[in-house]
Amino acid sequence: MHAVCVYVHVKPENRAEFLAATLENARLTLAEPGNLRFDVIQQADDPNRFVLYEVYRDPAGMQAHKETAHYAQWRDAVAPWMAEPRRGVAHRALFPETAAGWRSGG
Repeated sequence: MHAVCVYVHVKPENRAEFLAATLENARLTLAEPGNLRFDVIQQADDPNRFVLYEVYRDPAGMQAHKETAHYAQWRDAVAPWMAEPRRGVAHRALFPETAAGWRSGG
């Protein structure tokens, strides 16, 4: 599995727009065959900071995601709403060893 955490800091005046666009992108990403999980997490002590936790079957699944129309639309829409450039950090998933049950929270 291939996981990435994307750290995002948005301008306060654009938080609602960012969240709406990001939730739509997450919903569409979950329908991609290479995606296993897409969580949108808001920082508890700073509502303008988010983490997008994405898990793909492999790096090719993530690359396929970056080639979708909905990702391009999201990327272009949210860029001016950022308080600073977003930062993605790739991770190698160690546990669970299989993706079975991830979508259902199991």
